[in-house]
Amino acid sequence: MSAVPFGQALRFWLRLGFISFGGPAGQIAIMHRELVEQKRWISERRFLHALNYCMLLPGPEAQQLATYIGWLMHKTWGGVVAGALFVLPSLFILIGLSWVYMAYGDVAWVAGIFYGIKPAVAAIVLQAVWRIGSRTLKHPRRVPLLWFIAVASFVAVAIVRVPFPAVVLAAAIIGALGGRYLPTQFAGAGGHGSSAKLEPGEPFVIDDHTPTPEHARFKPSRLAAVVVAGALLWLVPMGVLVATRGWDDTLSQMGWFFTKAALLTFGGAYAVLPYVYQGAVEHFHWLTGPQMIDGLALGETTPGPLIMVVAFVGFVGGWSQQVLGPGMQFVGAALAASIVTWFTFLPSFLFILAGGPLVEATHGNLRFTAPLTAITAAVVGVIASLGVFFLGHIAWHPVTGKLDVFSLAIAAAAALALLRFKMGVMPVIAACAVAGLLLRLAGLA
Repeated sequence: MSAVPFGQALRFWLRLGFISFGGPAGQIAIMHRELVEQKRWISERRFLHALNYCMLLPGPEAQQLATYIGWLMHKTWGGVVAGALFVLPSLFILIGLSWVYMAYGDVAWVAGIFYGIKPAVAAIVLQAVWRIGSRTLKHPRRVPLLWFIAVASFVAVAIVRVPFPAVVLAAAIIGALGGRYLPTQFAGAGGHGSSAKLEPGEPFVIDDHTPTPEHARFKPSRLAAVVVAGALLWLVPMGVLVATRGWDDTLSQMGWFFTKAALLTFGGAYAVLPYVYQGAVEHFHWLTGPQMIDGLALGETTPGPLIMVVAFVGFVGGWSQQVLGPGMQFVGAALAASIVTWFTFLPSFLFILAGGPLVEATHGNLRFTAPLTAITAAVVGVIASLGVFFLGHIAWHPVTGKLDVFSLAIAAAAALALLRFKMGVMPVIAACAVAGLLLRLAGLA
């Protein structure tokens, strides 16, 4: 497993942190091309096995996949380095962009760019509904239970305003019962298919028959050590925040809230965004609804996992709440963004380092996959509710209160480009940003 020098792997993970655009699908495709096809550090089968493992966990699957492969090759520090470098470039870029947004967001050209990006984000959310739904909600006549879960989740979140954790819990219970009494409703749903066959080439560093390394085998003592270390990494910063600032302080509440959010991210970032919206916008008032949409737009245009939008939420909340006082707005906001990122991603590292050997043994067992399939079906409905929320915000002009036909036209064009012509997210966002800027400069928007 040490055939790849640690320094060489370190350089790759750093470069990956700056080129990992395109959301989970794009990031996984980049890793597959680099690690399997070009560098041949890991075989196709082992790569997909690791990916399916990460799909079982809450959290950003692409970042967890990088952590897993780094851990497999270079033990604990390999996983920590791979996972951290997947996130840190995005954090620094988002802090910079968030500062520009808060300090200069009212400038005409900046406002015009965001006017065009917001409809693009609504279209991207609709694309996520289609992508996840087409993978999970197959054969509506044969598997009506999954469709029922999706529709019920949409109604629960969008109309009844049920908290997102309650929706996840209800879906998991239905999945657990369904996997036992109605197994045909859950067998074969979702998952990842295999990729195209590879051309013959150099042997893989980690091939199909490479035995599991000693550090990746389950040992109670190793599991206990990781759990204790993870608990301390959570307790110490949380304890410092509570001891120095109090439980009700903004930074303390951010740490606790995003710890809970990190444990609910089944189905990717879009699944947890309604929960973040409910808490950050409606309950704590750290930012507004339109600012949340702008944050998602920034998250879509930066490398790294999309869940990094939480760094924007933390920055805006720290800025607006002036957590370190009016004279240190930027420092306080950057600190809030860093705290949010720490508590959001810490569980992902622990899931890989502590649960890898355990979760790998359960892969393919319907007792464990059925609840997760049900949660993924619920996620489709939850993301659809998020799309309705975004469309509602862009459909009406914020100043005149009238129907905003230009914004809706941009959203429709973006959806057509994404769904019909399969264009990439970055070109679509760039085109929409230019359209918004031109409309604003022309006085039409």
